[in-house]
Amino acid sequence: MSSSILIVDDNRESARMLAMLLELDGHETRVSHDGHDALVQARSYHPRVVLLDIGLPGLNGYEVAERLRKDESCRDSRIIAITGYGREQDRRRSKEAGIDAHLLKPVDYDYLANMLAQDGP
Repeated sequence: MSSSILIVDDNRESARMLAMLLELDGHETRVSHDGHDALVQARSYHPRVVLLDIGLPGLNGYEVAERLRKDESCRDSRIIAITGYGREQDRRRSKEAGIDAHLLKPVDYDYLANMLAQDGP
């Protein structure tokens, strides 16, 4: 199943490569490199999935997720953190912010593709 996916990562090369892989798998993607722009893009794009780095300039990924969960146009988007933040407290904070899944970088692309093929987190 293809999805509309917003990739939010301040590492431009990483975001671009992930977008290319996802597009090869038939997904439609958009890319954002900071928290404020991510909110603007999400509100206009209404992505089915948001792949969200936590360590972003401006608003961090937790703040972005919290705001997306409160926004009518993005409330039901599936939010998957793809981050270097892997401590238990980071995972707990992700859950509190409304993030559906917390994956560590470097993410296994096959695992991510399988997650995207499923209906839920």
